[in-house]
Amino acid sequence: MKENKVKTILVSQPKPESDKSPYFDLAKKCKVKIDFRPFIHVEGLTAKEFRQQKISILSHDAVIFTSKNAMDHFFRMCEATRITVPEEMKYFCVSEAIAYYLQKYIIYRKRKVFIGKQKIEDMLSTLKKHKECSFLLPCSDILKDSIPQFLKNNNFKFTKAVMYRTVCSDLSDLENVFYDVLVFYSPSGIKSLYQNFPEFEQNNTRIAAFGPTTAKAVDKAGLVLNIGAPNPNAPSMTMALEQYIKKVNKR
Repeated sequence: MKENKVKTILVSQPKPESDKSPYFDLAKKCKVKIDFRPFIHVEGLTAKEFRQQKISILSHDAVIFTSKNAMDHFFRMCEATRITVPEEMKYFCVSEAIAYYLQKYIIYRKRKVFIGKQKIEDMLSTLKKHKECSFLLPCSDILKDSIPQFLKNNNFKFTKAVMYRTVCSDLSDLENVFYDVLVFYSPSGIKSLYQNFPEFEQNNTRIAAFGPTTAKAVDKAGLVLNIGAPNPNAPSMTMALEQYIKKVNKR
């Protein structure tokens, strides 16, 4: 079956803040129109909802941050529950970008901040040096099981604290809008698509998915995955899209 040319792409994420996004280069290079629209957004739990988990923040002496969202909601919750975070609190940030963001909330002192390369697994030796700590793990309602499992397997004392939730955005204004390619970065994006459009049929729409869990969600929804990334020839989503567009637009 001959695949239609690609002229329009909808990326299920917020528009990049930087002008240097590879998506803008892709639009120019391949002469395609790219729109951005978050299919999901984050909502903070109320102090009342958080208290129902019966977690005492101050009975922990270290916090593990796996994302900027987790950090924002941790400090928001401390404020909402009138908790003053002690200066001795240790912060374990899984990446440099997250550690840099921490400066928004604390006066940076090297002795309290520990930084990983990108994943929590990279921090094993650092975490082991603080084995005596009681760790707090602020997270969303859809935290990957692999993170608590990793902490459990290595016998760390930790508490999972849900401080925000991922909810589907209202996309009703897109009902009669057609795109050649829909780009997804998480299973939640697929869930949002069907929550907004239960009757959605793929037809000529190509589906692009980043990461194995997203690809699995595409398959589970009964959709055909046309563009997958990362793959051996394309480590990024924009590269995978570019290769696909060049192939189908070549006439």
